[in-house]
Amino acid sequence: MNSSSVSVSLRGEGCSFVSGSCIHFRKDFNGADFQQRLLKGTNRIWLKQLEESRVRHANRLHINARIKKGQKHEYPWPNDIDPNLESEHLRYLSHFKPLTEKPKPVTLSFEKPLVDLEKKIIDVRKMANETGLDFSDQISLLESKYQQALKDLYTHLTPIQRLNIARHPNRPTFLDHVLNITDKWVELHGDRAGYDDPSIVTGIGSIDGKSYMFIGHQKGRNTKENIQRNFGMPTPHGYRKALRMMRYADHHGFPIITFIDTPGAFADLKSEELGQGEAIAHNLREMFGLKVPIVAIVIGEGGSGGALAIGCANKLFMLENAVFFVASPEACAAILWKTSQAAPKAAEKLKITAAELCKIKIADGVIPEPLGGAHTDPSWTSKQIKATISKAMEELGQMDVDALLNHRHLKFRALGGFLEGAVVEPERKRNMKKKEADISKVTADTEVEIGNLKKAAIEAKCKSLGPTIPDEAIEKLRQDVDKEITNAFIAMSLQEKLEAVKMELSKSSSNSKDQTLNPVLKEKVDRLVQEFNLNLSRPGSFLGLKQKLQTLSEAGRLVDQRKKGDTLKKVINEKLQGQVKEKMELLKLARNKVAKGEKLGEDFIKEVNKAKQELMEMLKSVNLEVMGLSKKVAATAPPGLEEKLEQADEVIKKEIEKAVDLAGIRGKIEEWKAEVVKGSNKEKVEELAKEIQEGIAVVIDSGELKKKIATTVGLPEQAVVDSDNGRSSTELPEQAGFHSE
Repeated sequence: MNSSSVSVSLRGEGCSFVSGSCIHFRKDFNGADFQQRLLKGTNRIWLKQLEESRVRHANRLHINARIKKGQKHEYPWPNDIDPNLESEHLRYLSHFKPLTEKPKPVTLSFEKPLVDLEKKIIDVRKMANETGLDFSDQISLLESKYQQALKDLYTHLTPIQRLNIARHPNRPTFLDHVLNITDKWVELHGDRAGYDDPSIVTGIGSIDGKSYMFIGHQKGRNTKENIQRNFGMPTPHGYRKALRMMRYADHHGFPIITFIDTPGAFADLKSEELGQGEAIAHNLREMFGLKVPIVAIVIGEGGSGGALAIGCANKLFMLENAVFFVASPEACAAILWKTSQAAPKAAEKLKITAAELCKIKIADGVIPEPLGGAHTDPSWTSKQIKATISKAMEELGQMDVDALLNHRHLKFRALGGFLEGAVVEPERKRNMKKKEADISKVTADTEVEIGNLKKAAIEAKCKSLGPTIPDEAIEKLRQDVDKEITNAFIAMSLQEKLEAVKMELSKSSSNSKDQTLNPVLKEKVDRLVQEFNLNLSRPGSFLGLKQKLQTLSEAGRLVDQRKKGDTLKKVINEKLQGQVKEKMELLKLARNKVAKGEKLGEDFIKEVNKAKQELMEMLKSVNLEVMGLSKKVAATAPPGLEEKLEQADEVIKKEIEKAVDLAGIRGKIEEWKAEVVKGSNKEKVEELAKEIQEGIAVVIDSGELKKKIATTVGLPEQAVVDSDNGRSSTELPEQAGFHSE
């Protein structure tokens, strides 16, 4: 703390001087005016004492004040700057400084096996150093295993795993890449409307002597920076700052490079009041009119409109482990499956990875990353980004303004697809009512198994013989039901009662040899079961558990039916096999003759009726009652129709081959065949088959095809449609082989 003495004179000329830690003022104004100015113009000054006295002169005022020292701020120029510095002055103008502490390593869940293997290698090396023994062979073997495991893991990552890598806390940020790839860099601030949003950083940098405008989302490298940068979620001020810099670059002819790394625009109340949607929409409109090349790089996660507001570029590239989505997998899963735990399933359905987005032409290329992610070698990743930018800018730089604008418009106009004249599925109604927390336990595999069991139960009602249900599926369903019943007891606040009853049951079974329950204990069990069933029967509650219980009951009934059928078949075979065989052969012979149209003699008919009667008597002898006899009517096709259908199929196949060549989808068909041979998942195979069918349907003219079929087989056009069971001729027939099974 410094003590300052201030002297003010009301007469004569004013002056001021500094003596040690004392500041002396002499000014020609009154004391009240000086006090007001001192309080108004001096920051963080506390007036310790104000004493008014007349000393030596009637018009002199003495003021003693203590001034608190402010914290020293080294921005932009530090005190220890090198006086001989000839370049890199601009780095002092940025708040972005190297971290004083090395970031802590973060291990993702799927990386734990690699970490364990790495620890083993370290332990072996430590043991070798301590004992002096030669473990070089063991260490080299472990290292080769580690590298192979690392390669296998990172070349077969799932979408949710790539999302976790894109969100890695140590992943290099926008400014990390910019400082690595630029020769000179100066940051530009402010939207000229009252605020400088730190979550979007803009500036001018040079690469190989050419200047570019850089715009990007900036996340923090630690908790403190993340709070300052708002976790990379911009406000409207940030998008307006970006738009100001885009217009600046357009005016001066600087190509624009944008780096996308945001979960989405900041969606708080203040941002909405300031026009978040309007700011994003304004950027989308203006970017399509900029007359300079624009290249966008997705370096982390690109979330919805917050990413697209600086992403309407001529070229969009993505790092290998970056993601780009309209909604985060967690939000999508919460909407569709009422739980964020289904995020892995949502991530796969959304197609958010770089490879998937390149297939559907949203991204123009994938920038490789080192094994383990960009955070393992940021410098190498930045070099790959720099090479990609230079190549893209060289290509775009050869276009004139009209070609550049047209290229940008066509890129976005070509996204998506539509098919005219296709049959639209009827609208499906969805139950959007929020489900209980227990539904979150239902995984994708369980849903598939329940669907299979339900399908088997429906088929069982239409067939005399019950379907074969795997015992493993029933056992897994039982385990899931047991878990959900336990969770339901907890949700109903009946867990303590259940544990108490279990304890009493265990004591009762150990104390008494008789297996009968104590009446008091039986009453407690019945009361607990009644209370559980009452809570379970409430409408809208525990829907998943009810569905599984119903499916398990139906599966149990089918299993019992199958066992009874097997037992009955065994009994009949043991008792009647020798007697029944001849009579069944006779009945089969009679059925074949009738199917061929042969006339049966009276003696043969009598033998058949006698065989039927004897079979009925045999069944009654093993306590089986015959309810009645049914006649099997075999549908017979008109003569010559099968040959005509084969000719029609040949015509269709030839037309399909021509359509494949015209549509240029021969490569797609080869890809489909390869996926079928590899045994890929059914959804991927079906998707490829659907794309092939749509491509062929666009090329084939249904009218011409009908005429050719009618000419070839001598049938009217209506008969051609009827012979294909009402299928439109533009649909790809199953005989062509393009189906997923």
